[in-house]
Amino acid sequence: MIADPLAVFLVLAVIVYAAVHLERRSRVVRSLGSVLTAIVITAVLSNVGILPAHSEAYDMLGGVGVNLGIALILMGVDVKTLIRAGPAMLGAFALGAFGTVVGAIAGGLLLHGAVGPETWKLAGQYTGTYIGGGVNFVALGAGLETSAEIFGAAVAADHVTTALWMAASLIAPVVLAQVWGRNARAAKAPGDAAPVSSPVDTEFTATGRSVTLLDTAAVLLIATAALFFAEAIGRHVPGVPTVLWLTTFALIAAQVGPVRRLAGGPVWGNYLLHLFLAGLGAQSIIREIVRVGPAVFYYTLIVVGIHGLLLFGVGRLLRIDLATLTVASQANIGGPASAMAIATARGYQDRVVPGVAVGLLGYAVGNYTGFAVAGIMRTLVG
Repeated sequence: MIADPLAVFLVLAVIVYAAVHLERRSRVVRSLGSVLTAIVITAVLSNVGILPAHSEAYDMLGGVGVNLGIALILMGVDVKTLIRAGPAMLGAFALGAFGTVVGAIAGGLLLHGAVGPETWKLAGQYTGTYIGGGVNFVALGAGLETSAEIFGAAVAADHVTTALWMAASLIAPVVLAQVWGRNARAAKAPGDAAPVSSPVDTEFTATGRSVTLLDTAAVLLIATAALFFAEAIGRHVPGVPTVLWLTTFALIAAQVGPVRRLAGGPVWGNYLLHLFLAGLGAQSIIREIVRVGPAVFYYTLIVVGIHGLLLFGVGRLLRIDLATLTVASQANIGGPASAMAIATARGYQDRVVPGVAVGLLGYAVGNYTGFAVAGIMRTLVG
């Protein structure tokens, strides 16, 4: 077994590189995603005795590493882009977020006996991830101190359900358009943005321009400062998790023009999250994941199912067009990248920018909402 923390870190770095590289070349890996691929590989290596279940490398990535990653990604969120979303997209996004909250609470009440004492933590994590995407899932898991076993099972369940919902979102407009009428699909809601010629890169894999040493030094300085002040305030203000202070400071910094124009921050943040989740996979005990996995998976189905029923049902009553509802749902469930993908795939080119905008809003509000729901569920089920 590899015991040296530096050697463990090296193995994680190799696995993350391989997963990201294969995601670009292998259809199977692309369908799984580089994150889940890395988690599966490290979990296998850990359970066959090659990687340790506990290491200083994991502790470092689960502390400073993941927090810096969260800050770096949030520093790329410009809340001014919400102006481009339009009232219909904002309304649909808010409706979808409400459906997620209802689903998280309902699922927690139904399954707390099967999931166990950490049900309230999963309620918060699933609320965050199905309002804004995986960044919130990681942030909430770190802030709520979810165990590695539950976290590992929840990550796998989340990826599967997100993929299933993406497939459903590709099919649903065709089916529902027959019921609602053609104009439900093609209608352009008042206030939507004008068509765009090309989508925005929201997958945190490219910057659009060269990353300089000055850019890297600046974004890491700002992210480190945000983390320092967040932890300092967190020690003196009990009851407010450090990650919420970190979220707030990173979002404030992101609204400063020169900070937002720095290149490389989201890419660096994405890499750190990959390393953290790979390390988390190595800490996963397969028998525990198998034990809690089915209930955790059913939980995701309940959350996403109620989200979909409320969004499309109430959205129809409010006469929000099908294109807007579909893109807003993907902004909730998968984040801005999923919203962009579904808008492009279905030919909703005038929904690309609005969908990306509300997806970024999900990053901003997901952590706050997730902690609120976790607190409610802790009171209800303990």
